[in-house]
Amino acid sequence: MGAAGSRPCTLVVCRGCCCGDGRKHPGFDHDWQLARLRAAADASGGAFAVRTTDCLGPCDQANVIVVQPSAAGRRAGGRAAWVGFAMDDDCTEEILAWAAAGGPGLADPPTTLELQFIDPPRGARTRGRRQGAVRK
Repeated sequence: MGAAGSRPCTLVVCRGCCCGDGRKHPGFDHDWQLARLRAAADASGGAFAVRTTDCLGPCDQANVIVVQPSAAGRRAGGRAAWVGFAMDDDCTEEILAWAAAGGPGLADPPTTLELQFIDPPRGARTRGRRQGAVRK
């Protein structure tokens, strides 16, 4: 199976034109959020990872974070969950708790986090591949 067979749950954090923009969303510390996510991933012992991308698409629902299942989670039927309006400390902590518990396919998301799930934009899968959108 190789590296893909052991891929951890991954948080893909949008940091493009709208997400992470203090001018569009003043009053939220976007840098703190990304630092918090990365610190938790580093402390997780490889249970989950964090990556950023330029744009995930649903800019009207910024900040957007996609919780991708681990390889084991995908084998168990987990699919990527798109979280919109992820701009408060509680949401950030719920995402981290879910990822640490295994993420999609291995653990149920917090009920309050489910209220922030959004539909991915049409063609999100092909757009991400074509642009090579995900980077560390």
